[in-house]
Amino acid sequence: MEFEYGPVPPTKYEEVIQHLRHNFPDEPLNVAVGLCKHDEECKAFEHHNLLTLKDGLSVMAVDSNTGEIVGVALNGIARQGDNEEGLKEVEESDSREFRLIFGLLFNVNHELNLFEKYNVDKIFELRILSVDSRCRGRGIAKELFMRSEIIAEEYGFKIIKTDATSLFTQRVCERLGLTVAKSVRYKDYKDEKGNLLYDVESPHDYYKVMLKELPDHSTKG
Repeated sequence: MEFEYGPVPPTKYEEVIQHLRHNFPDEPLNVAVGLCKHDEECKAFEHHNLLTLKDGLSVMAVDSNTGEIVGVALNGIARQGDNEEGLKEVEESDSREFRLIFGLLFNVNHELNLFEKYNVDKIFELRILSVDSRCRGRGIAKELFMRSEIIAEEYGFKIIKTDATSLFTQRVCERLGLTVAKSVRYKDYKDEKGNLLYDVESPHDYYKVMLKELPDHSTKG
C-alpha cells in the first residue's frame, strides 16, 4: 500500500469526520472518559474539528489506489484568549465527558500562558493526529507531523504545539524535536470521593504539552 499526502480541501471535510468517527475513539484519554464512541456522531467534538479544518492548515494521507483517507493531522490556529473562551464553553457544557477532557486541556494550557512566555499572538496547534488502525506502524503519523511543521514555518508561526495525550504521540513528537512544556499524570486527578477522573491505561500515564520553536523564514502572511 502506498500513500499520498496533501492539504485537506473543503470537499473532504465530511470524509475526515467519518475517518475520525471510526478511528479517534481508540485514543487513550477518550477510551478512559468515553466522549466519542466508534462510528457514532460526537457533536461537541466534531464541531471543534470542523472549526479546525476551516483554518485551512490540516493535512491528510490517502491510499494511492483507493483514494481513501488513512490518516489526518488536524491543525489549527490558537490565539490569545482562546483558552478563556474554551473554559467558558466547558463550564456551560452539559456533557460530563466533554468537561473532563477539554477542561483538562484548557486549564493546563491556561496555566502555561505560552503567548506571554514566547511573546506571540498566535500558535500553530496540531490538535488531532489520527491514523487508520489498518495502517498504523508505517510512518504515516510521522510524515503528517513533518508536513504540518513545514506548513507552520511557511505561514510564519514561531511555535508549533500539541497536546500529546498518548505515549504514541509523545514519541513522535520527541523524534521530531519537540520538548515538554508541561507534564501531568492522569492518576493525580481524582474526584471528591477519591475516585480517578482519568483511568487511562498504561503506558499512557501522562498528558504532555509539547512544543518546538520554529525558525523565522516565513513566505506567507
